[in-house]
Parts: sequence; C-alpha cells; structure tokens
Amino acid sequence: MNCKKLSYRQLLVWVLLFYVSGLHAIEGRTVKYDVSDKPNILWLVLEDMSPIIEPYGDKTIKTPTITELANEGVTYTNVYSTSGVCAPSRAAIAMGMYPSSFGANNMRTTSNTQETGLPKYEAIPPVGAKMLSQYLREEGYYTTNNLKTDYQFKAPKGAWDESGPYAHWRNRKIGQPFYAVVNFTTTHESGLFEPYGFRKIESRHYFSDNRDKIAKLPQHHAVKSSEANTAIHIPKNIDFPIPPYLPDTPLVRRDFWKMYNNLAETDKQIAAVLEQLKDDGLYDNTIIMFYSDHGGPLPRQKRLVYDSGLKVPFIIRYPNGEHAGTKDDQLVSFVDFAPTLLNLAGIDKPAHMQGRNFLGKQQTAKREYIHAAADRFDGFTDVIRAVRNKRFKYIRNYRPEQGYYLPVAYREKIPTMQELLRLRDADQLTPAQALWFRGKKDPEELFDLINDPHEVNNIIDDPRYKKVVTDLSAEMDRWLNEINDDPRIPESQLIKELWSGSSSKPVTKKPNFKIKNEMLYISSSTPGAVISYQLDESQNWQLYKQPIPVSKGVSLKVVAHRVGYKESEVVIYSSNI
Repeated sequence: MNCKKLSYRQLLVWVLLFYVSGLHAIEGRTVKYDVSDKPNILWLVLEDMSPIIEPYGDKTIKTPTITELANEGVTYTNVYSTSGVCAPSRAAIAMGMYPSSFGANNMRTTSNTQETGLPKYEAIPPVGAKMLSQYLREEGYYTTNNLKTDYQFKAPKGAWDESGPYAHWRNRKIGQPFYAVVNFTTTHESGLFEPYGFRKIESRHYFSDNRDKIAKLPQHHAVKSSEANTAIHIPKNIDFPIPPYLPDTPLVRRDFWKMYNNLAETDKQIAAVLEQLKDDGLYDNTIIMFYSDHGGPLPRQKRLVYDSGLKVPFIIRYPNGEHAGTKDDQLVSFVDFAPTLLNLAGIDKPAHMQGRNFLGKQQTAKREYIHAAADRFDGFTDVIRAVRNKRFKYIRNYRPEQGYYLPVAYREKIPTMQELLRLRDADQLTPAQALWFRGKKDPEELFDLINDPHEVNNIIDDPRYKKVVTDLSAEMDRWLNEINDDPRIPESQLIKELWSGSSSKPVTKKPNFKIKNEMLYISSSTPGAVISYQLDESQNWQLYKQPIPVSKGVSLKVVAHRVGYKESEVVIYSSNI
C-alpha cells in the first residue's frame, strides 16, 4: 500500500498497536510496560548530509542500518530544510515556524558580535508559542534530547525532561510514552577538517545509559584524531560521484572519502541505538524518524539555498513495519515536522505553527511549494530567499552587488574549500566551478531541477519560462507577507523589533506565588513565560502545568522564562515561610 493513500482509519489501527504489555529485560533489570494510546517517537538526526544513501539511489557505499529502516518504512523523496545551516533549521523544527518569521534566520545570534557590531540576542516567537518538546511533555511524554540544542534561543529548563549526554528513554516512568531525539555529529562539516576524522570507538557504546561508556565517546564533533586512529569503513579508491561545481582532484576525492566514511560510521552508531530499542522490546511499538538537519557538508552545499544545501533524506519506520518499502514524493518542509508529530500524538496544531500536517486525521492539502532563506552566516551577511515546486526553483538575491562566495572562516578549514580557492587564484576552475566565484549575483535565478539538478544553468531570462517566474515570484511575495518577513531590514533593526524598541534584551519577570486551599499557584507577569520548578537538585526540572499541592517543609526552586527573553532569577519557595 502506498503511504500517499494512508487513511485516518489505517493510521488509527497502527496507533492502537503502538503499545503492548510485556516484560522486557534492560541491562539486567526487568521493567513492566503498560498499555498506552500514545506512540513512542524516536528521532535519529544526522548532521550535514544530503540524500547520498542507498534508498535514494546512491550506491557508493553500503549503509545497512539506514537501508533496513527504508526497507521496513517509508522513504520520503522531497523533504527540505528551511535553511542550509543547522541553527535556523533546528529553530524551524523546534517551533514549527520559518526562522525568518521570528528572528532565527541569522546564523549564530549570540556570536560574531565583534564582526557585526551587534549585541547578542535570541529569536523570539509569538506570545504563548512553545517548543515541540514542551507540548509533548505537557501531554505526558517523557522527552529527551541527546545531545545538541542550538535553536537560536535558550530552551526553558522545563522544555525537556532530559537534555544532555546522559538523556535516555530508559529513565522514564513505567508505561510512559517517550519522545527521544538522538543527534549524530560524526557527519558534521568539521569531520572533513584536518588532521583527519573521528577516533575509533565501539559503536555499541553509542547512546548507552551507562555513564562510563558515554565518557569514552568523543565529547565534541570538532575533536579529531590521526589517520591511524580513525575508524576506516570503506576503501579510499572508490569512484566518488563528484558534482560539476567541485574539482575532481586527489584532495577533493579524499574529502569525499571522509564524508562517506563518516556516514558509514554513523550507520553503525544508529545500529547501536536501534539495538537498545530492540533490547527494550520497543522497536515495533515506536515511530522511528530518520533525517539530516540540512544538506551536505561540502562547499556550495552547506549554507546555500541550492538543493545541495536544503534537500535531506527522510525515512519513517512505522510500528510493525506498516507500509514497508514504499516511497512518498510529496513536498515536505521542516516546518511541517512539529505539527505532524503533534497530530500523530493526538495534539491539535498550535496557532503559531506555520507548517502543515502531512500525516494523520488532520492531514491538510499537499504542499505546492517549499520556501527557504539564507541570511548572515557567522561574520558575513547575505540575504537570499528561495521558493521551489516539484520542478523549478526561483531565487531572489537581495544583495546582488555581493559575490556568491563569501569567506566563512569555519568553511575554509575544509581542504576542498582550500582547493577551490587555490584553483580560483590559478584561474584553473571549470565554468561550472567558477560560477560560485562571480563578483556579483544575478538579482533573480531560475533553475529547472529535473534537467539541471546541480543548479548551474540560470534560465531566468529564457522567455519560455516567463510564466513560471511570474508564478513563483508571486508565491514568494505571498509567503513573505504571510510570515511577516521583510528581507530588506538590517539585522540591527530586526533586533530592535524583537526587543520592542529597547536597547537591551528583555528579561522574564520572576515567579509569583499564591496559596489557596493548600495548593500553590505560580505565575509570571511576563506573557508567555514558561514556569519550571525543581524539588531538589537531584531531580529534573518539572513543567508547571497546574497548582501544586503543598505541605509544611516543602521547598521548591522556581524559574520563569519566555523563549528569547533572559531567564528570570531563580526564586526559592518554602512552605515554612
């Protein structure tokens, strides 16, 4: 059965199958799982990876774990990030909103202040908007994030049950459904940096609930090792599929080897996580979603709005292998992830979310368009907007006086970037490779993605496509107006608008307490503030959802935090007072 014909009745059947009672051995202990009507949800998130895997037709290397997920699930062939870089992309997923609609569009809002002359700031969503994890937690889910955050804003303390290297679904209460995010950093752009790659580890230790094992893992994706200590999974003499915009030289082929080798290592890490899910008896009771945070790590991929920077692999394995081995070619944007996930969990779409449900009983009409943006990247500012349908992409460059290539120091650590610059300076680039180094941009671009998948032939002036340009340009204007995105305003003005004209970051008002009928009521005068509390430092921060019973001797640490604002001071409540 093709997933595109998935009905609400069919979805209901597998939702009811998600949980079964049973005894499952976990690391020598026995845990009872109760029947529940909420699905377990596991996200397996790669970094910096285009669809260069077997299920998408790339036969360069074997990825047995990912391929098995595709064979047992649904492969989505038209899924796109809202940006070609990580932090705005995570903001889109966490809030279900386009980054440029709430100030999350410039990469690294809290850094590069010396280059920009701007203060540190955070994206500020509308009043009352919450993170995806918080909505799920409020509905009884045990929510875990292991390990990366990087949302363009600081998450409230109560947004996750656990967020960090030791977060694990195994720490939840008996019978409690979970939403677990596992981030795999091995494929990150920095995996191409010298001296080499990632040191050898035992994949079975990955994402363990054993703290000693976790301590043996690399602590950051930027930690590299020598070639002798690098895990090697594939031969170096493979005929790698190098796109026309990159030179085919030994140094570039070495970077391609590292990219594919890192993917092979990640496949083993994913296998280790799924093995734990199977050991817990949860593999067939969990929705497993696999995707990358944006497109590939190489130059003219990451940070850009070409498909090489936006298009990602996306596979869903449904409980008990429903719809195994099928493909779905509908257009899906990252802003669709949050409302769709909430829908599958039986939660209505919040008003602030700009995405659509692409599954479930409230599934909306299929997308006609994907939208994306590129703005400041670290110390250099650009302003680009893009819209695509299934065949054509229209790009509007708001700073055509600037060249396409802007020097980003982080990217220039990649040997392939260094090779491109060397060949540019020697005037040895091919016409396709030289396109990126033009001193000025075309104000508008149009690409036929079927006949020109690498987007090297701008057909904006071809009269045969005049109507295509008119339609896509109008759609871009409609979208910009709908999400209140004015690409022409400088970042300094954006900050002023986020801060309501103030010269400093807004601060969340501290919590207020009220006792009534032996119940503690907590509030903050800041609209949209999230209240979190902690009974003692050995426990996770809890979300305040309703009045708390209090008795003499009870003491709480309480904090209020509106996303994008500075967190309030922590206030101690003691019933002895």
